[in-house]
Amino acid sequence: MPEPLPPTRKRRGRLLRFGAALVVLCAVAGYLVVQYVTGGTGGPRCQVVSGSAGGPSYEFTPEQAVNAATITAVGTGRGLPERAVAIALATAIQESGLRNITHGDRDSLGLFQQRPSMGWGTPKEILDPTHAAGEFYKHLVKVDRYQDLPLTVAAQRVQRSGYPEAYAKHEPDAELLAAALTGTAAATLTCDGRQDTTQDAQAAATGTQAPATGPDAVRSALVRDFGRDALETTAAEVGGKASPSPTPTTGDERTVTLPVRKDTGPGSDRTLKERGWQLAHWAVANSSALRIERVSYAGRQWTAGSTESQWRTAGGEGGTGSVRIVTAR
Repeated sequence: MPEPLPPTRKRRGRLLRFGAALVVLCAVAGYLVVQYVTGGTGGPRCQVVSGSAGGPSYEFTPEQAVNAATITAVGTGRGLPERAVAIALATAIQESGLRNITHGDRDSLGLFQQRPSMGWGTPKEILDPTHAAGEFYKHLVKVDRYQDLPLTVAAQRVQRSGYPEAYAKHEPDAELLAAALTGTAAATLTCDGRQDTTQDAQAAATGTQAPATGPDAVRSALVRDFGRDALETTAAEVGGKASPSPTPTTGDERTVTLPVRKDTGPGSDRTLKERGWQLAHWAVANSSALRIERVSYAGRQWTAGSTESQWRTAGGEGGTGSVRIVTAR
């Protein structure tokens, strides 16, 4: 019979087996986290790229794109600079992965993991991305010289997180998103335009109604993100004619035309073209949720599911005066 192993070697063997199991467990957990943050493989995708050739890129899901576009619209609607939007986006990436989640540490909820018990609003309000973004910006502008602070410091002054350095690692991705969604970087955000079934799941989880589709839904979403005067300030039209309450289904009535007008809000100094690209990128970010199949602006056109849904030169699609959105049948 073999001699029994000494107690020390037995303990060492158990520790090695435990260590190996822990490594495997961590690997599985890491994989699941990546799948959660990126939306897994095979689902609808969006991508934002640098305005310069060969620059960095950031890939994300349509659900994340919709939330990022909302956060940006709320910021620019308040006349806030691109830096403020980048701080807000980096914060939401860290806190929720740009997902409007219904759980978190203690009573934390939503995109920014805001707590009802700390005065950020009721649970229902916090789970409204427009309200949540507005509350974040309201606190951010109270931070003295926030634009000059390191991003992670500015975000921490608002969030008071237990991990104050966590926001820094998201700054490059947030800056790419902010440049595209504020319109300062033209034709840099694309999506494949496939229907995003996670929107239905999210609506069920939060007790809200699943997004509608078509021109009516596009107009409603514009109001949701840009405010109640969005249709007035953009003079949104359907089929080329003003229509306050359209019920379009076929033909040219699938088209929503947004005449681009320069921002007149307090503190806004963005150009007409930046405003146009914000609206165009907003439409692409919402393409899966609202079933938008084509967006045209400034001689460029995005088409869902075509050539990786990149922006292409579009002859005869006009200048910078309007954004044209065509919804699916």
